[in-house]
Amino acid sequence: MSGVASCHCGKLRLRFAGEPGEAVSCNCSICRRKGWLLTFLPASDCVLETPREQLATYTFREHKIRHHFCPTCGCAPFAEGAKPDGSEVFAVNLRCVDGLDLDALTIRPFDGASIP
Repeated sequence: MSGVASCHCGKLRLRFAGEPGEAVSCNCSICRRKGWLLTFLPASDCVLETPREQLATYTFREHKIRHHFCPTCGCAPFAEGAKPDGSEVFAVNLRCVDGLDLDALTIRPFDGASIP
């Protein structure tokens, strides 16, 4: 299966391979406010269908994760960053994937609020 994470107006689109069966629910300051349910995918399994110049991006703290959002509708379908080993990953907000049964996912809590 493949899926597409997109913003509300459709301007931002990220196509990905695979079928998420699990999601991370993080309680850090940004994930909690945005209500994200995340899956992390290797960048090689993802295709950004939106030109990078159309992405609005927010970073904070160590500026390692690039939180992308739509400048038109404000939705945040994905973020980019690197794992500790340096490999690039996309964090896909599964709430922005049409047709995905969120109730069928295993939700794994992550205590991001306690990371200094």
